[in-house]
Amino acid sequence: MFKKIYVEITNNCNLSCSFCVKNNRIKEFITIDKFNIILKKLKGYTNYLYFHLMGEALLHPNINELIDMASKSYKVNITTNGYLINKIKDNKNINQLNISLHSFNTLYNKTLDEYLNNIFESIDMLLKNNTIISLRMWTNNSNEFDILNRLEKRYNIKINGNTKLDNNLYLEFDDEFIWPDINNSYYNEEGSCQGLRTHIGILVDGSVVPCCLDYNGLLSLGNIYKDDLKDILNSFKYQNMLNSFLINKKVEELCKHCNFYDRIINRKK
Repeated sequence: MFKKIYVEITNNCNLSCSFCVKNNRIKEFITIDKFNIILKKLKGYTNYLYFHLMGEALLHPNINELIDMASKSYKVNITTNGYLINKIKDNKNINQLNISLHSFNTLYNKTLDEYLNNIFESIDMLLKNNTIISLRMWTNNSNEFDILNRLEKRYNIKINGNTKLDNNLYLEFDDEFIWPDINNSYYNEEGSCQGLRTHIGILVDGSVVPCCLDYNGLLSLGNIYKDDLKDILNSFKYQNMLNSFLINKKVEELCKHCNFYDRIINRKK
């Protein structure tokens, strides 16, 4: 059982944020038929599906139908930049919605008040359905002061770090991380990862990847549309990566250029 499995329902995005990498894959939206295949093949492997990897999940034309389909067997979590939040039509089947507030930018033809007011309206609706809402912020982003000021006024609370704003409503901060890339300046052959242990990811083309940061599928372990997940988990590549992580070793070149888990460990020291 995995704690969660990431399912990328599209690798299209409505924004072009400076902090986000650009995937080089063919842009796709998952079909209903292919989504059904994933739902069936993942049964027994997790209780939580996260509509997240690359792309903006709410851009999918059948987003509410996909939520309802998945919620019959799984708890559905969604990560969004918040710009298309009005596409959620009073959906009672969302377990958790993560909203990346650091995505706001005046380049996208909305004022901060317009952006936040749309989000606030949807939050009010979703909280009535007992959906957990996590508002997320990169630290030291250019709009941090203005966003925090508006949140403090709306929820009548003083924000100091991670803060509970209301029942089922939270504000969480994190530092921006270095995206794994074989051409970046970070390199470490030692280290571990929660990928393959607590979670895996599935790209929109069906590629099974070790984690949500393998945005171009360079570490593809198989294809969920063609292979049984059991065979993928028992493959040499999967087991070699997993067992190496357990002894604090990175065997794949891309992993050696990833500092995501390393920075978490260093922060705890």
